[in-house]
Amino acid sequence: MKRPILFLVLLSFMTGYSQSAGKIYQDLEKLNFLGSVLYVAAHPDDENTALLSHFANHVHAEAAYLSLTRGDGGQNLIGTELREQLGVIRTNELLEARKIDGGKQFFSSAIDFGYSKNPDETLRIWNKDQILGEVVARIRAYQPDIIIHRFDHRTPGTTHGHHTSSALLSYEAFSLSNDPSRYPEQLQHQELWQVKRQFYNTSWWRYGSRERFAQVDKSNFIALEIGNYNPLTGKSNNELAAESRSSHKSQGFGSAPQLGSRTEYIELIQGDLPKSNDPFEGIDTSWSRLKGGDKVKSLVQQTLASFDFKRPSKSIPKLLEIYQAIEKLEPSVWRKRKLQETLNLIKACAGLTLQLNASRPYGTAGEFLDVTLAAVQQTPIALEIEKVGTAVLNSPLKATKKVTHNIGIQLSEALTTPYWLKQKGSLGSFAIQDEKYRGLAETPPLSLNINLRIDGTRIEFKEPIQYRTTDPVRGEISTPFYVLPPIAVNFQKNVQLYPKLEEQTVQMEIINYGEQFTGEIELCFPEGWSIESAKKKVVITQRGGSQFLNYKLKPSAKAKSGLMGPLVHIGEKTLDRLYTVQEIEYEHIPKQYVAQPSEAKLVRLNLEVPKKKVGYIMGAGDLVAEKLSAIGLPIESIDINTATQEELNQFDTLLLGIRAYNVLESLKYKNQMLFDFAQQGGTLIVQYTTSRRMKTKNILPYPIQLSRDRVTDEESPVRILNKEHPVWTTPHTIGKQDFEGWVQERGLYFASSWDPNYTPLIAMKDPNEKETKGSLLVAKHGKGTVVYTGLSFFRELPAGVPGAYRLLLNLIAL
Repeated sequence: MKRPILFLVLLSFMTGYSQSAGKIYQDLEKLNFLGSVLYVAAHPDDENTALLSHFANHVHAEAAYLSLTRGDGGQNLIGTELREQLGVIRTNELLEARKIDGGKQFFSSAIDFGYSKNPDETLRIWNKDQILGEVVARIRAYQPDIIIHRFDHRTPGTTHGHHTSSALLSYEAFSLSNDPSRYPEQLQHQELWQVKRQFYNTSWWRYGSRERFAQVDKSNFIALEIGNYNPLTGKSNNELAAESRSSHKSQGFGSAPQLGSRTEYIELIQGDLPKSNDPFEGIDTSWSRLKGGDKVKSLVQQTLASFDFKRPSKSIPKLLEIYQAIEKLEPSVWRKRKLQETLNLIKACAGLTLQLNASRPYGTAGEFLDVTLAAVQQTPIALEIEKVGTAVLNSPLKATKKVTHNIGIQLSEALTTPYWLKQKGSLGSFAIQDEKYRGLAETPPLSLNINLRIDGTRIEFKEPIQYRTTDPVRGEISTPFYVLPPIAVNFQKNVQLYPKLEEQTVQMEIINYGEQFTGEIELCFPEGWSIESAKKKVVITQRGGSQFLNYKLKPSAKAKSGLMGPLVHIGEKTLDRLYTVQEIEYEHIPKQYVAQPSEAKLVRLNLEVPKKKVGYIMGAGDLVAEKLSAIGLPIESIDINTATQEELNQFDTLLLGIRAYNVLESLKYKNQMLFDFAQQGGTLIVQYTTSRRMKTKNILPYPIQLSRDRVTDEESPVRILNKEHPVWTTPHTIGKQDFEGWVQERGLYFASSWDPNYTPLIAMKDPNEKETKGSLLVAKHGKGTVVYTGLSFFRELPAGVPGAYRLLLNLIAL
């Protein structure tokens, strides 16, 4: 009789665990390689997917990407989400990329607060000691043999400050991870670790051209051929890399695979230089690195030699032997990894699919949930499901026969929404509520243990609970089951603008995620504001039902801008930790429920809204038109693809959204219609356009050369030029006070040179840089006016910055 063995399997987010025999064989090869590499950079999309895929799929190493941020400060080419919501999208795009290239994904708590020109600013805002500690902790936990930087730590100021900072922190952490005097509190749960080698992933662009790179002394470089073709998968490494890169859809990084050979260079930064082109040379990557591991090596070689591509299940007995041998080894990172890999192989060879399907997409803490187990295996091997959670089943699984069981569970207290957003953080880093999550890519989903028996051997899997639906176009859609707060308090406007001393309606939607809800919602606000009734009763009897509440709020002459938030009264109990919940749904990532502290901003504005009819041509996506409409400006959306000259001429001002000339194909030829509109007396305003991938360089009637110049310090002094120009006087008198309270940056993609017809109106600079005058240019054109501005109105208006509203209204009034 065989001795029962307990096997632990970590979560798999795949619908099942179906694999081809070729992929199973490749994973068997990986089982015999004990080497790891950690790739370090700053943002989603910074990673070299080709190099990650090479290490994971060709070298068979354990490969991971540590992205210090989640890309919160970037732009969004597929929707209007910005900041934290954009970070959630990009986090999931990275996870989708790792599913393709075979790597793992980690993060620090650093926030992408926007473009930074030097690491000094970045590390000050991030809190260097905190983020450095997180990099050290990741090295100690992951124990990589090799670290590779995407950026050069020796060239501060030549690229994004986040980029250089990622390399500087990793460079310093190389030795600190083995220093017991640094971050000693980590050693309660982690071990000291010394990385063997550290490289910089260089290429010709670091030197400005391929010709210059050809002249560089490469004696300290390793050249890696990474264009390999894998007959087991039928794909080249270049194809996998392009597929992985194309996961970054919110950034528009769809990529085509490079054909043929591809050479990647890594430059030694710390450690000894290998004599060959093998970065693992001199590092024991065999089972010999573990005491007693040679037996495992022999067993894996036997399994590879006897593997049957038509009947992978024949390898299961040998895989059980491998597991037993690994299980006897001393505890280590590699023991844990290889146990997991072995168990994944057992599951794959058995053709075993286990699904835990929830009866609804979400629930709340303490509720009972109906879950259906669906299981099938594809082999003649006898399998039996003994338990799911606490439910005893003792249910046999026969080849190809689907088995289902209904199970009831009680939901846990912990929310399963993005853990890094549950509390309000600082400018530079997220507040992590639960330390065990720090560094993880996402909140672990709700899951259950499933105990099986294979011919007397017990195996335990941990599977996520998912909600599955069938779409008539997309087919089956599976999303993680979410534990949500009992109710969401969603302000319909995150920023409530008061341009006049008039009463306005503050509307909030109360969404019930439990069975029912009865209580009162009280609106709290700063001094200087009055309300007719601060408490409203709420009764919602259905799960997913909602109720809208309207509060009449009026500013006094002394009212100041500030935050407002809700309190919930349920009988004698008052709740002050309340959440807003936003749904994010795109086809390329799982549906997300994002819970954040519920609050909104009250902004008192002194505005004169010009009586102008404004047309808005949306570009890559922004909220500028929505925010202008909120202050009473008549503004209409224009579809430039179908618009005629006659339709355009009905407006006083045309305003182009951000990146319009990057994403709207029709502007290649319809730009002349815009110029004619201005010539006939209209005002044409073009917001920032990136200098690359422009549909046409003729974005205005007079020549203008765009650059990558920007001012990233949102508090940088602004010098007003041509003070008598109407931009500064009508209808608002604009002064330095209007540039106070800006967020993230002043602007980006300023003009570097322009036709003499343009008048520059602003001069500004970041610290220790030359002054730039290309952020706001105005020119007369016929009877009308044309404007180019790189000022970040698309960030400032949603943030409720008063001066940005006043300045943009003056431009519209031209």
